[in-house]
Amino acid sequence: MRKYTGPALFSGGFRPFFLLAGIWSALAMALWIAWFTGGIDLPAVFDPFSWHVHEMLFGFGAAALAGFLLTAVPNWTGQLPVAGLPLAALAALWLAGRVAVMTGAALGPVAVMVIDAAFLIALALLLGREIVRADNRRNLIVIAFVLALAAANLGFHWVAGHGGAPYQGWPARLGISVLVMLISLIGGRIVPSFTRNWLAARGPGPLPTPAGRFDVATLIASGAALALWTAAPEAKLSGIALLAAGLLQLARLGRWRGLRTFAEPLVTILHLAYLFLPLGFLLLGSALVDPARVLPAAGLHAWLAGGVGLMTLAVMTRASLGHTGRPLHAGARELAIYAPVLVAAIARIVAGLGGPDWLLHLAAGGWVLGFGLYALLYAPILARPRGAARKPSRAPRPA
Repeated sequence: MRKYTGPALFSGGFRPFFLLAGIWSALAMALWIAWFTGGIDLPAVFDPFSWHVHEMLFGFGAAALAGFLLTAVPNWTGQLPVAGLPLAALAALWLAGRVAVMTGAALGPVAVMVIDAAFLIALALLLGREIVRADNRRNLIVIAFVLALAAANLGFHWVAGHGGAPYQGWPARLGISVLVMLISLIGGRIVPSFTRNWLAARGPGPLPTPAGRFDVATLIASGAALALWTAAPEAKLSGIALLAAGLLQLARLGRWRGLRTFAEPLVTILHLAYLFLPLGFLLLGSALVDPARVLPAAGLHAWLAGGVGLMTLAVMTRASLGHTGRPLHAGARELAIYAPVLVAAIARIVAGLGGPDWLLHLAAGGWVLGFGLYALLYAPILARPRGAARKPSRAPRPA
């Protein structure tokens, strides 16, 4: 670690970007509900639906991804983490994109696109340099995904600038596919790893199955299914591929011993979040194979509200605790954060399956509450210097 004497908020990438992700996720959802119901009228460059999709994928999603990668890549490569002024400048690029997209109708689509695209491109270049410098070729795949997310963002702006509705087009599908694959790839590393560490510390018993050919086959099948869906979103072949990938993903999750983790919610939440990935594949595949029975919205929100939303919270809370020297344990504070977003994900999926409209309000409220609580309760943790982990209390002296 380099000697750093500046504000604690910019001492590590997870600090500003996890805080920004929490704040923006709650605020953007609240703004969209107000805009959609006619309470406000934002001078944005997109229509309300496209703005909502864009800010969940390329605003909130990109911030959470940046916080994770800026913390993980130094661990993978042994390089010094980005801190201080460069980190603050990167956060400023992300903020500039949010302001430009939300208020930039007068700037014009090209100017807004340039401002908004700068963040993901800068992030890919910065992390790519560190990985190449360390000759850590195994993780170049992560940079490819960041560049693919940047390409989807550029495509989103291009479609909107030519009069289209990008939330219905290939840029949105590509952005969703990238985030789903990143959770499948990175979640496939951290979920069994953290589970193994926790179970091993508790004593004998079955441990997660080590990664092998089955995991590789699952990733390949998932990537192929998502590529088909991105290119042909209504084809039955895409639906069949999604169904097959969903079954493989479900079997993969079953190999990680999640049923043994209920004593520690900080581990259990990782398994619950990942469960929404195969659920999304199965629901969206069913919608393409039998559109009269299942709507695509159910599968999409299983991925986005459940997989992306809940996995993001699971990783943000765990990393925030661990990297600030606090015990890796979920207490009442963390349960209060997880529960509303879990309820929101379930409510949004059921609404997508034809449930009553009040479930949409429950989903929106749960999302705002969960991420708002994260921002409120974790802001002091993220903004203060790293503290020593709490020591276990001493046993009482015998009488």
